[in-house]
Amino acid sequence: MSEPFLPYGRQTIEEDDIAAVADALRDDFLTTGPRVEAFETAFAEAVGAQHAVACINGTAALHMAMLALGIGPGEACVAPSVTFLATANCARYVGAEVVFADVDPATGLMTPQTLAEALARADRPVRAVLPVHLRGEVCDLPEIAALARDAGAVVVEDACHALGSERRFAAGDGRVGDGRWSAAAAFSFHPVKTIATGEGGMVATNDPDLARRLRLARSHGMVRPAGAAPWWYEMAEPGFNYRLPDILCALGLSQLRKLPRFAAGRRALAERYLASLAPLAPHVRPAASPEGSAAVLHLMTVLIDFEGLGRARDEVVEALRRRGIGSQVHYIPVHTQPYYRERYGEIRLPGAEAWYARALSLPLYPAMTDGDVDRVVEALTEALGL
Repeated sequence: MSEPFLPYGRQTIEEDDIAAVADALRDDFLTTGPRVEAFETAFAEAVGAQHAVACINGTAALHMAMLALGIGPGEACVAPSVTFLATANCARYVGAEVVFADVDPATGLMTPQTLAEALARADRPVRAVLPVHLRGEVCDLPEIAALARDAGAVVVEDACHALGSERRFAAGDGRVGDGRWSAAAAFSFHPVKTIATGEGGMVATNDPDLARRLRLARSHGMVRPAGAAPWWYEMAEPGFNYRLPDILCALGLSQLRKLPRFAAGRRALAERYLASLAPLAPHVRPAASPEGSAAVLHLMTVLIDFEGLGRARDEVVEALRRRGIGSQVHYIPVHTQPYYRERYGEIRLPGAEAWYARALSLPLYPAMTDGDVDRVVEALTEALGL
């Protein structure tokens, strides 16, 4: 293969990132040190939140949010079915049940309508609603927050795809993580996300008490009382070891400074895709953007009429791979997973099932060029016989 393989997503690590990590390795701290707090402070400023608490990955961020909010057995959380497993699993980690919401089949997002339907199905108090900003597109947070409030629940945004995304609402503009319509927002720094720390996560919140409880959940539930002996610590309740090391925060700080450039690059590539894919309509359509979107796309998902074209998705994926193009499916609806089917029985969520039947994510990351996008679209056109 003469041309380099294009995965569906990958990190962009540059020499200054490597230098930042090397400097941290030469310093006194490999685990928790001054770069952790520096990364948290810079991140909070970047998303417009009052507090940010770093942790080891996005799953831990969601779990910590559940713990800090005191959610537990006898309660429920609403999560969309089109998401990664962790969004639903974080409720189960604390003993709560999951009520799966359907999604808009054109965007993959939970909507106020699908949330209302899920709330009507809940057979116990709903404590949290977990909208997922799938692909980087932002859910209708003002309406979702209003429905959650009426149900006695809080909103915890799964923002793992959406660092840098914004959306204009009638109620005002919103930046993901600013806490205007949620108690907390969870982020991920996995290599395919907008910035990378290898593994890493963050919870952003405007609630100082929630931030305090998040830090307890992150570090074994330990506190060191003021004035106590230097070796003394106390544990009021168990926590976890979810700390993000100093060396990874060094990488996070370096990457965060590049967020504007990475965001601009993703937006430009997305525009190139939209123009290049237009001739393939109606057989191929980019996943829709909600009104007022100013997203930084994490995923370039297209919706393909595989059945109408007489093409099996796995055959298309293989044809792309032979041309040096990686792809992925985001996601298998979580309500169809064996664990959740056994726990809750068969559930029909037609929007989620329609999304899954058509979805395919194509390469998107800042190091790509316009020529790479053209290559992907050419290979897809050939694979679909268009």
